[in-house]
Amino acid sequence: MTTATPASQTVHDATYDLLRKLGLTTVFGNPGSTEQTFLQDFPDDFTYVLALQEASALAMADGFAQATGKAALVNLHTAAGTGNAMGSLVAAFRANTPLIVTAGQQTREMSLCDPYLNNRDATTMPHPWVKWSFEPGRAQDVPAAFMQAYAIATQPPMGPVFLSIPLDDWHQPALGPAVVRSVSHRVGPDPERLRCFADRISRATNPLLMLGPEVDRADGWAAGVAFAEKLGAPVRGSALADRTSFPEDHRLYAGSMPMTIAECNQVMKGHDLVVVIGAQVFRYYPYIAGEYLPEGTELLQITASPHLASVAPVGDSAVGDVRIALECLLEMVDPPPGRAAPAPFNRDRAVKASAPSELLTADEVYATLGAVRPDDAVVVMESTSTMAEMQQWLPTTRTASHFSTGSGGIGWGVPGAVGVALGNRARGAERPVIATIGDGSFQYSIQAIWTAAQHKLPIVFVVLRNGAYVVLKSFALLENTPRVPGLDLPGLDIAALATGFGCRAANVESTEELAAEVEAALRAGAPTVIVVRTQAELPHLG
Repeated sequence: MTTATPASQTVHDATYDLLRKLGLTTVFGNPGSTEQTFLQDFPDDFTYVLALQEASALAMADGFAQATGKAALVNLHTAAGTGNAMGSLVAAFRANTPLIVTAGQQTREMSLCDPYLNNRDATTMPHPWVKWSFEPGRAQDVPAAFMQAYAIATQPPMGPVFLSIPLDDWHQPALGPAVVRSVSHRVGPDPERLRCFADRISRATNPLLMLGPEVDRADGWAAGVAFAEKLGAPVRGSALADRTSFPEDHRLYAGSMPMTIAECNQVMKGHDLVVVIGAQVFRYYPYIAGEYLPEGTELLQITASPHLASVAPVGDSAVGDVRIALECLLEMVDPPPGRAAPAPFNRDRAVKASAPSELLTADEVYATLGAVRPDDAVVVMESTSTMAEMQQWLPTTRTASHFSTGSGGIGWGVPGAVGVALGNRARGAERPVIATIGDGSFQYSIQAIWTAAQHKLPIVFVVLRNGAYVVLKSFALLENTPRVPGLDLPGLDIAALATGFGCRAANVESTEELAAEVEAALRAGAPTVIVVRTQAELPHLG
């Protein structure tokens, strides 16, 4: 590999040198005509991860960044490719994932006449789902724009940024080597406010603690467990969590918060103080009216996001890094001795079993997966109608071990699992990934399994084939909207599709077959798609 001298450096040379120094040597994308000048003479020490559609490329980068804990780089195809990726961009923004999303642009010379493939309002298009959007005013500003993009993406609250780069910029002479800067990735909360919070927590007689996705993202798992154990209070997870931040087999674990205002109120009754760390207050979904807090209950929130602090309908908030906050509170809080242990999360109920002539239940699928899952396995979840069964039988017990979409839109899980597996490999931890995906969700980004096959990733895709968008049938009942069309999914041969993309595939009908196929898949060292037909069980929404 040769590096151009400063006197002969082009914008292309200077930018790649910068990306190398920032550790951004993996590029996710699907190459288009306006991106080829960026990708030409691709350096040997860089890796290009090819996805077959831009939504998959961005979701892979999202999973990769979350698994590595570092920023990732995505290259999209002008306006059309950015449009394809927008759903995944929403998920990355909601998950606070640091991504530098770039897109090619038509040449500067032709931009005034709006040529074919021109993005005529490139910086507006990705809003509001990016922290910053920019097209450099001149070619020589491209390397500095990348440096600024990296600084913005990685400062808290982290999130994606967008750069539009005209295709003729890359050949222009650079001003010189790019300036490489470092920025802080953590901002501590106000110590005086934390002391006030600690005093209120110490005086609480029956507190409830909730630890949300920010805790795991901030590498705060151990601090959260230590704080919870000192407090001796029941711990709830966030509803619809994209990361799990507390061991779900812990004696203090009490389940996830519900999704509705009314049910959250019921959970909080009897608690004089609710402490929410690393999450929104609260992640509501269906509207079922109620009071935000029960009478006599107060609430404290600590979050890295000024936005989440501002939209909380009740309670007092502090803004800052949640791991720092937990470590400080651990020293500051002095709870009364002898606090009674909360009732444990009920894991004693029997598995809901199917009759010999029936399809398997979701309980049976997840109980089987729980029995054969390796201790170090990562679970990626996008089976929206079976979240309760996963939590019951496939609990998360260690950090960075559960990932779901940050937005609620489906289509993230399959490419997200690919990105997580690539990210673990990049950091030298080739942990197996078990991705539980609904049959409807699997179709959104099915082409991502081709990338998994090309990279021989250790992923077991378990597709729950209930033949319908079952969660939407629950919504139809909740919202009293009968005869909604398009909720059934007949005629899908998912195993055949998986084979066509180069994956091992199997159809299973019993728990014994499922266990055997998962164990074989874990030994295969390559992706396997296991399709298991299940009953269409309506989930509880509120």
